[in-house]
Amino acid sequence: MFKAKRIVHALGYLSVSSSLALLSPQLLASTDTDTTLERISVIQTGSIMSQTESEVVRPVAVIEGEQMEQRRAGTIGEALDGLPGMSNADFGPGVGRPVIRGLQGSRVAVLEDGARVSDVSGEGADHAVASSTLRADSVEVIRGPATLLYGSGATGGVVNVVSGRFSPIIGDRANGAVQASYGLNGHDRRTGIALELPVLGEMAVRLDADYRKTDNFAINGFQTDDGEGKRNELLNSDLESRNLAITGVYVGERGFLGIGFSQWNTDYGIPEADPDDYDRIEAESKRFDLKGELYDPMPGFNTARFSLAYTDFYQEEWEYEDGKKDDLEAIFKQKEFDLRLELTHDPIANWTGVIGLDYNNTKFEAEDDGEAFFIRPSERNAIGVFSMQERPTSWGQFEVGFRLGYDQVNPERVDNNKVTAVQYRGETINFDVNPGNQNYLTTGIALGALFNLDSQHKLRAGISRSEAAPGPEQLYAFGRHGAAGTFEIGNPDLTKETFLNTEVSLLRQQGSLRYEATAFVNMVDNFIYYQNDVDANGNPRRVSRDGQSDDPNGELLVYNAQDDAIFYGVELSGAIDLATQLPLTLRASGDYLRGELRDGGNLPRMTPPRVGLGADTRWSDFKLSVDYRYHLKQTQTAEAEEATDGFGTLGFDLAYTPANIKDLRLFLQGRNLTNENGRLHQSFFKNEAPITGRNFTAGVRYQF
Repeated sequence: MFKAKRIVHALGYLSVSSSLALLSPQLLASTDTDTTLERISVIQTGSIMSQTESEVVRPVAVIEGEQMEQRRAGTIGEALDGLPGMSNADFGPGVGRPVIRGLQGSRVAVLEDGARVSDVSGEGADHAVASSTLRADSVEVIRGPATLLYGSGATGGVVNVVSGRFSPIIGDRANGAVQASYGLNGHDRRTGIALELPVLGEMAVRLDADYRKTDNFAINGFQTDDGEGKRNELLNSDLESRNLAITGVYVGERGFLGIGFSQWNTDYGIPEADPDDYDRIEAESKRFDLKGELYDPMPGFNTARFSLAYTDFYQEEWEYEDGKKDDLEAIFKQKEFDLRLELTHDPIANWTGVIGLDYNNTKFEAEDDGEAFFIRPSERNAIGVFSMQERPTSWGQFEVGFRLGYDQVNPERVDNNKVTAVQYRGETINFDVNPGNQNYLTTGIALGALFNLDSQHKLRAGISRSEAAPGPEQLYAFGRHGAAGTFEIGNPDLTKETFLNTEVSLLRQQGSLRYEATAFVNMVDNFIYYQNDVDANGNPRRVSRDGQSDDPNGELLVYNAQDDAIFYGVELSGAIDLATQLPLTLRASGDYLRGELRDGGNLPRMTPPRVGLGADTRWSDFKLSVDYRYHLKQTQTAEAEEATDGFGTLGFDLAYTPANIKDLRLFLQGRNLTNENGRLHQSFFKNEAPITGRNFTAGVRYQF
């Protein structure tokens, strides 16, 4: 049985999943010797890592500990923003989905404790991810070849939010943590509590809860590029969110079993320049989890692992007039069942690894306001088998993996759609009453290697080929999506995408100088993307609510097009410890990304090049970090897409931990200290809202 003091899971304390020093310059710079992470011999439930970063072949990043405290944010995209290769596609402060190497939406799989998060964030850029970093121990990111283990659609990467709710480590007494913070900008109030109650030494009941509420956020200048809106205020940007989870865990000699329920609620506005006409979104997710591990389940296998999750998701999109609810524009309903089984086998000719199976059933329904159907109801079944195997060698380590998947999408027949056809680029696109079932067989294979060049340097290389089936939103969208400000047209004739990804990294992760440099190329056949329609002047075309006539103040007309594409780029990060009277670490980072159509032209919403500088120091009971990040101007734009000016942001993190009260932490954070009016090119919403303005946040955390 595991008998160790549990590290509290809800408010950012260290996860026992791994002790990785990672890609972020801040993570590379971490020299905190007061923190000890306990290694255990099995993969922890909720974590998708089992090795230290110096051992692992696949490219990974983990945010935990003090770095997690500094990056804790209201959205996952915001928490990861600025890490090399990762950015935030926001839609106002209430929405922030991660972008990894130019890929976003459903191409980036978001997991919570190892199980897929069920929501409709892939069906609309204005939809929030139904998970919160406020209660997370750590956030793990996997890119490159190993993503094929987590579904055929995770071609951009996998983001796993680890809450620690299902950790098999139980404390010997009741323990917990409380945290509260207040941000000046938007009067951002956040509170959270975590509690563990051991029962008979073998069981524990855990409770997690957090709450966030804000007013409208301040900005520098006007909301839109055209000077519309209220000066220095982001109208309709207020939000409120609540999260509650209760978990029971039993730990025995041969494994453990955990069962849990969680509920996620949010109510947020879509920033609009018109104070009297705007949209708001209310969403709720109820999720049930069952997880377990069995050690030595049968000869030849050392661990059997399973997870089962069922989620009931519901979302309403409301149009407000004069500050009151006026029209229920859309209702999204989704019921999702997710099952994952894994077996870790004993060494076979020095090969160790995992084989597994996953199954997903998703029933999706989007009810419109009677004007035009947005996405028809559908049921999707996806099943896959996978394996990842590793073998140590005289020069390092070798890894090989594969996946075979089958996806079937069953759309409902829709006879009464009011919009039967739309004009797009001079052609008539007819609404398909009954497109029929779509079936896709997908395959994936990956090879990776880690070369020990010398005692301090490693070379990591990987190549993978994977296929991804289109999603229901790409196949069947046909109508107005009011809160997103788009009129979206799907394409039932879409074929599966094929990704050929190659990357190589040079790493030095020991000593006073540490760095990582990565170059990657991702060739994509049949890449699916939103293509704007254009008017006679070459500007993005906007249409009326029913899509039948042009309207300069209407919805942006977009079509799910498919072309061959290429993504390529470089990512750099480094840190150096200087020998001074005070411990001082200097950090630097940067990334460069290009996304192009192979027949010519640029892909839209590509993250611009970025560079960052930072420094960390300690004195007595204080720790200070300062960071500056500059987003270069993005001029490599797609058709009907505007360039985005560059901007820089300056921030700091100051923490105080009294020597005589180690469980108490006081902190002060500053963000966008120069009050920049910057816009994120990778966001669908960049022209409607800039980044939030200068902010100071003060908070306290206490562990007991």
